[in-house]
Order: sequence, then C-alpha cells, then structure tokens
Amino acid sequence: MKGFLKRWALVLWPAVVLGMVIMPVASAMAKDYRALTPQTIKALKESFKLDARTTALLNAVTNNNTKDLAFNRLMFNKYNDIFNYKIKTKGITNQKQSGRCWLFAGLNIMRPAVMKKFNLDKFEFSENYLFFWDKLEKANMFLEAIIETKNKPFDDRELSLLVENPVPDGGWWEYVVDLMDKYGAVPKSAMPETKNSSNTRAMNALINKIARHDAIVLRDMAKRGKSATQLRKKKLEMLKTIYRVLALHLGVPPEQFTWRCEDKDGKIVEGTYTPVSFYKEAVGVKLSDYLPIIDHPIHPYGKHYRIKYSRNMSDVPDIDFVNLKIDRLKEFALKSLLAGEPVWFAADVGKENDYKEGIMAVGIYDYQSLFGIDASLSKADRVRLRDSTPNHAMVFIGVDTLGGRPLKWLVENSWGTDRGNKGYWTMYDNWFDEYVFAVIINKAYLPDDVTALFKTKPITLPAWDPMRDMYR
Repeated sequence: MKGFLKRWALVLWPAVVLGMVIMPVASAMAKDYRALTPQTIKALKESFKLDARTTALLNAVTNNNTKDLAFNRLMFNKYNDIFNYKIKTKGITNQKQSGRCWLFAGLNIMRPAVMKKFNLDKFEFSENYLFFWDKLEKANMFLEAIIETKNKPFDDRELSLLVENPVPDGGWWEYVVDLMDKYGAVPKSAMPETKNSSNTRAMNALINKIARHDAIVLRDMAKRGKSATQLRKKKLEMLKTIYRVLALHLGVPPEQFTWRCEDKDGKIVEGTYTPVSFYKEAVGVKLSDYLPIIDHPIHPYGKHYRIKYSRNMSDVPDIDFVNLKIDRLKEFALKSLLAGEPVWFAADVGKENDYKEGIMAVGIYDYQSLFGIDASLSKADRVRLRDSTPNHAMVFIGVDTLGGRPLKWLVENSWGTDRGNKGYWTMYDNWFDEYVFAVIINKAYLPDDVTALFKTKPITLPAWDPMRDMYR
C-alpha cells in the first residue's frame, strides 16, 4: 500500500505544483485591466448608478451647455471692474479670424504714446502692413530652413515641425520689434484691412501649399548636387510668387503716404511719410529696450534661454528670454503699469475664461462640484503635457491693488467689443499665477541681476519645446 501511494504521489505532485503556479497566473490574467473585457465593461456599467442626483445631472447636462452649468455664480457675485490704476487708451481692435494677436498687442502698447504725441482721441496702426512683411519674411525663413535641413530625412523631428505649418500667423514680441526696425509702420488708413487679412484661413492654405511644393523642389535640387548658391537663386524666384500671392490678398504695402487726421481740438494733423519715418516720429522709443521675461516651469529658473527655429526672419537670432518665477513677472508688470507703461503679455487664454463677462479667474467654472471630479494639474505638468501653452497675446493697461499688492489686472484684448466687457477683460491675480507665461518689460524697470542674465550665453532649447507653440 505504501508503494502504491508513493507511486501516485510521484504522479500527482507535479500536477499539484503546476496548479499552484497556474491558478494564480490565471487569476491575475482575469484581473488584467489592459483591455476593455466584458468583466471591465460590467464593472464600469455598475459604477454608474442612476440615483436621483445622477438622473437630475444627466437631464441637466444633456440639455444644456456644460460651461453654463459649471459657471460659478458665487464667484461672479464678487466680481467688479474697478481699477485704481488705468492707462488711458481708446478703441478696441479686432484681429477677427486671424492669428495676429501678437501683432495687435504689440501695436496696441504703442497707441497711447501716439495719441498723446499728436493729441488724438483715438489711433490705430495698420496691422495689415506689418502682417504682409511678416508673411514674406516667414516664407523666406521657411525656405532657408529647408535649405539648411536639405540632407535630413522627412521624419526628422525638426523638419517635421517646419513643414507642419510653413508660414503661420502666430508670433512673438521680437517679431514686432524686428519688423518695425526693418519696415517701419503706417497708420491704418495707409493700408487698411482686407477680407483676407481679417480671415486668413484660405490665404494660409494656399501659401502653405506653395511653400511645401517649393520645399520639395529645393530638396530635389540638393539631391542632384546643386550648390547652396543655386538653391538660393531658385528661392528668389519662389519668393516672387509668394510676394504676388500676398499682394493679391492683402494689398500692396505703401512706400510713401500722406496721413491726415483731426486731433481732439479740431486741428488737422497732416504729413507725408515713408513707413520708416512715420515709425521713428510716431513711436519714438527704442523697442529693443523691452525684454522678454518668461515663466517656463519645466526648466531651471534664473537662466537665459533661446528656442531653435523660433524666429520669423532668417537674418535675426532666434527668440530668447530669461526664465523667472511668476512672482517676478508680476512684480515687473506692476512696476511698469504704475509708471504709466502698458505691458505686452502672453497667456493661455483658453483656460477658465468667461468670454461673455470678460472674467479670467481660477474656479470661474466649477466642474468639480458639478461632476464630482478632480482633474487639476500643476502649471509645470500642464506645460509638459501640452495642456497649457502661451497661445494668445494681450496688453495690461491697468491694475487694482490693495496694500501695494495686485488683486486683479485690466486687460485690453484684440477680439473686438462683442466679447468680454466691451473688449476689456478682468484678470484676477490667481489666474495670472496659473496661466500667464510671458511679459515684455522695459529694461528701465528691471533690476541689474535680471538684465545681466541677458548678457550670458543662452541655453538652446529644441524646436519642439512647448514654449515655441506661441510662435506658430
């Protein structure tokens, strides 16, 4: 009997051991949540209980705009548009269906000085004039970059970024500076808006199609052994086509013009100018004295950075900036405003922004109370995940302070008078912390330790850095 049991033990023991291994594995496999298995679907369905509150919520959400339901009425009841410091300006601009916010904001910060200089009730530069030259410069910049990258494969990360949007609308403060230094500026009457400057989609599609075609031609020429000189000679012919397309869509930029207007006292202001002479007389400030300070939370602070392929001209440096914590940006913006200078800034305008009332405030939409969810991210994580980028430029023209500290900021936008509070926005200070990324500050209001950073060799960031999104 003992021998019989021993023999069966030898037969059964491997099976028992194997079962001890297989059963936990099988059990683990049953709980493997990588796929939406029937068991997983069942668990998800069972988690959704149509109790009285959920039924009421379902009825509300399916029949209403979610933002309207999440609008924080208690926060709105505390809202006011009182500011104890304001810079006098008049006339809200409208970029309409175009990505020219950077240009409108850049020109808007210069308007108060022009109005004061010529004793005008209101004034507006021609955004269309500088937009024309920006597009031509970007086309040249793109084709130059194609020549530079002629030996790279199409799936190269830099090349992929370049061809994704060859001649975009987007831009940055330095674009305004470089364009005005080279091409000057004109009043709006000298080169008014056109259908295509106000709505750039069709024009951009055509120019990008031409630019991509030209990129293939240049790369094919390079493969056949053509020299850089030959490629650039061909590029000139290509730019003639781009210039023609731009002129047909936007009009021909004036080389000289006569400007006539009536000042606040009824006196006629009149003069004949070139764009450069008008810029020098009307603006009268050194724009290169205004420096970009950015809160880029995924990189070390207190450093000088430059972003590859962020420029709009082939013969100027890429965009650079000094990276500082948001409190420093706030400090410099406040100092500038109190000195009577408007401040160009860039922010993520798509977040927690009520377009109807013109309110920018953290928590103005309370989705957590509505849905019982918490989807909050830190500012750094939002940047890392491309959830938040500086996608819009505007101008600070006022601030409301208590005890020397800002409570809220008065914003001049370029979306016309139908959105916001007749074109103006109230930005609460907590929104500044979370969604403002950049301010442009006259170096007169910056301490020596900050201006000294601009003299250090910049650290080059790759073309795919999240902050480059602003320029596209």
